[in-house]
Amino acid sequence: MAEWMMYRYTGGNANGTPLRPKTAEAKQWDLTTTDALGRTISASSSNSPAPVPSNAMDATRGSISSTSTQSTKDDGTGFSNPFALRHGRRYLRDLPYPLPCDLPELQRQNLHTLLATSVFGRALGSTPSPQRPPKKVLEIACGTGYWSSLCHDYLSGLGYEDVAFTGLDIVPLAGDLRKQGIDWRFVQHDLRKVPLPFDDAEFDIVVMKDLSMVVPFGSPSQRILDEATRILKSGGTLEIWETDHIIRSILPHPPPPPGKNPHEYACAVSTGTFLISPSITPFTEVHNQFLRDSNSWIQDALDRRKLSPTPCARISQMLLQETEALRDVENRRVAIPLGELRWEREAAAEKNPAKRRGSEAARGKKGSHTLDSSTLTEEQAALRYTALLVVIQMIESLEPLLKEVSGKNQEEWQRWWGWMMSNLLEQKGASSGECLEVGVWWCRKV
Repeated sequence: MAEWMMYRYTGGNANGTPLRPKTAEAKQWDLTTTDALGRTISASSSNSPAPVPSNAMDATRGSISSTSTQSTKDDGTGFSNPFALRHGRRYLRDLPYPLPCDLPELQRQNLHTLLATSVFGRALGSTPSPQRPPKKVLEIACGTGYWSSLCHDYLSGLGYEDVAFTGLDIVPLAGDLRKQGIDWRFVQHDLRKVPLPFDDAEFDIVVMKDLSMVVPFGSPSQRILDEATRILKSGGTLEIWETDHIIRSILPHPPPPPGKNPHEYACAVSTGTFLISPSITPFTEVHNQFLRDSNSWIQDALDRRKLSPTPCARISQMLLQETEALRDVENRRVAIPLGELRWEREAAAEKNPAKRRGSEAARGKKGSHTLDSSTLTEEQAALRYTALLVVIQMIESLEPLLKEVSGKNQEEWQRWWGWMMSNLLEQKGASSGECLEVGVWWCRKV
């Protein structure tokens, strides 16, 4: 069974009844009586800032470690007490980061990382050179360090055993990956403060992953790019992993990108995803009414914070303009449908009349959806369901911002949320091409 099928989600419908899909296991968080890490707290302290954990959390293993960080000095940015409890969730104190920083959100980010590496079939977009084997890898804004763990496994599988990993973040959320046999260190640092605490030409690979919610486009992102280039060795590899926060619908039967890489195309076919070519792949505005709503609110909320809701459209241009510092810019973008697409089923039925009759009979039974009538393999269906969960959980994590820009009060939001959950999970409302778009870009330092 695919590893991503182990992830679970529990929501609620319009009546407040929990929705429990077949693959969903109940995991309730009583945030009135527990803190952001699920620890019991008194009711009188529920509105107080969440206590700072004395140990770093290993979200990839569920264990606790106190030996995995090497923190920089607290310079007044709140490193000694970085969290505050707001809206029933834990956030970074006095920082503009719009997402929570608690266990549910960290699990969502890990799930998203697993999803992205699964659809790409690897933890790196670039291919390491045997002539220049990587020795030192940096993950900027590493969070739990889950990507570094996956990358270590990937490089080990290629025979690169002697690789040291460094993770940098503003708070120590990463566990002690040394317990997994990884040469690992953590550096605590605020990305807004440059220079980064590393020497020139220190790393063979520098990865910036999912920074679109952290660093605004424009001069802030340019400063981070300049720093990543500075600390990269000549000939070293810079990688950027990103995801668009706006959902689009892909039109039926998209043509393969011109000059497609056979391996990448085979990977897309096997995972039930679609390679994206910005000039070729046909997209339209999302069809699902609830995702249209969330698109509009996410656009507004991120615009107010000078963050990009569609970072994938800008990264190639940003890298290509660095002609004096970077070369050999390549990318790989993939659209992951949020469910089985109506036109996929229709195309399969045209090829197999018996299957078409079975599907028509199944549609005659309310709520019927059998594996036998699916055009997807179990792995493909699980991967698409995972993408849907990532989208739903992202909307949930942005709830305070989205309520603000939508003008909805709590009761109105709960009603909308219940309708959305019922539509997407029970009624399979994302069957008209709705996709999550992910991408990886890589290049080499001159």
